[in-house]
Amino acid sequence: MHPGTITVQHDERDSFSIAIRSHELVVDQPLEEGGRDSGPTPTELFVASIAGCVGHYARRFLHRHGLPDDVRVTADWSMTQPPARVGNVALTVTTVELPGELAARFERTIARCVVHNSLQDPPEITFRRESVSKRRAS
Repeated sequence: MHPGTITVQHDERDSFSIAIRSHELVVDQPLEEGGRDSGPTPTELFVASIAGCVGHYARRFLHRHGLPDDVRVTADWSMTQPPARVGNVALTVTTVELPGELAARFERTIARCVVHNSLQDPPEITFRRESVSKRRAS
């Protein structure tokens, strides 16, 4: 894991750049919601993080057991409200056939990925606002 700081900076309209270590991502809103559709929405990234984490745990499990580690994870999800939130995420993990007890161990392993664990026992999230004085053009 690489805990640390992630920075989100407004670009234009509903588009934001996200800096994670040496990587940069863009999040935006669809055109019909006023964005430029230049990237996924933050909510889509949230769901993708669950699917990506499960994929990582699945591949590592298969590799550890000497099995082909070609894994695909499909996430079907929906929203609910109020309040607006992701209400359901159904993950389908596609792998080679797994024998009996190995299949059960595989399912227990992927269900314990870091993102899923974090949803089961949510982290404390705090908010702090900082003010910046606007500079006048010279």
